[in-house]
Amino acid sequence: MDGGSSATIAPMKRSGLLSRSQPSLPGVTGIARVDRRTTDLVRRVSHGDIAVLDQLDLDRATAAALVEAQVVGVVNASPSISGRFPNMGPEVLVEAEIPLIDDVGQDALRVIREGSALRLHEGVVYVGDKEVARGVRQTASTIADQMIEAKAGMSAQLEAFSANTIEFLRRERSLILDGVGVPELRTPVRDRQVLVVAPGNGHVADLKQLKRYIGEHRPVLVGVESGADVLRKAGHTPHVVVGDPDGISTETLRSGAEVIVPAQVDGHAPGLERVQDLGIGAVTFPASGNAEDLALLLVDVHGANLVVTVGFQATLREFLDRGRSGSNPSTFLTRLRLGSKLVDAKAVATLHRSRVSVWAVLLLVVAALVAIGAAVAVSGVAEAYTDWVLRTWQSSVTWFEGLFS
Repeated sequence: MDGGSSATIAPMKRSGLLSRSQPSLPGVTGIARVDRRTTDLVRRVSHGDIAVLDQLDLDRATAAALVEAQVVGVVNASPSISGRFPNMGPEVLVEAEIPLIDDVGQDALRVIREGSALRLHEGVVYVGDKEVARGVRQTASTIADQMIEAKAGMSAQLEAFSANTIEFLRRERSLILDGVGVPELRTPVRDRQVLVVAPGNGHVADLKQLKRYIGEHRPVLVGVESGADVLRKAGHTPHVVVGDPDGISTETLRSGAEVIVPAQVDGHAPGLERVQDLGIGAVTFPASGNAEDLALLLVDVHGANLVVTVGFQATLREFLDRGRSGSNPSTFLTRLRLGSKLVDAKAVATLHRSRVSVWAVLLLVVAALVAIGAAVAVSGVAEAYTDWVLRTWQSSVTWFEGLFS
């Protein structure tokens, strides 16, 4: 009897030992999303993922998209800062407190499997307890040191940019100078103001600041790629959408806006099949510029008298950032073409905030009435005005009481 009792108790003790929780391992954990094509990777990462990519000189647009997707970590097979120029992506990730394990090598893209559970700690990438890659954990101080060195590379980048601009102008001269190849629009644009929203840094906040401007001037609304979704979510219906439809929501594509799909010089338009499957009409725009530049050319050729931009890159560092380097000549020449009619959203918002508000006008009117009342009170006719007001009031009360007598 005792032996049977002890045999029963022993397994229970072992079970209790096995059920004790193991101490949590240090670092951050998440599900691996692996892709050499950064654009495709950004579209499918989500909250709790660890993005595993291969991008030399991580640009701010990519980093901002990863932050917005709420990834918990980023593993880069290549150096995120090569030293060619001061790119801005690593700063964005570090400021958002997202760990960046840098320069882990090309083998990591082969070893790390899509959907596997990763752990990042002190520059090491683990799958379970096994180390699968090792790199440099970027911090604010390491990035600052590398950015100082990278500034020395800006002169070389500007020289390369000059050569690329000349080559681009030879190739796209008729488009930039004469507007040849720009598609027609059903939306009236001539002599109207146009607001173009692109998915750049701070575009959601900047668009929110333009609520008064949009309500007062009723500009033509143009959404570039996911900037069209931002317009719709802010309560505005875009008139024109420019960009790859694969990066735009179905609701926005079906909102009634004209859809312009950028096409390659050989005529192939990525994403055109999607709008055709949705039964939505679209027009292709063959050119080698990026979607932002094509949107600006589109409204300029059709006669817009003012173009307000949201989410466009304006500083020299943003201009040289890797995400735009391939289309910088197009960007530079397009902005030269638009010239003084191109205005940044921040400037427009500042001007509208500085205007006199309705409350200020009401306060001014009240102050004027008080001043008039004070003047009457100290004048010799104050008593006569007071008697007249009292007699008028008494007569009104008597007349009103007579209606019910």
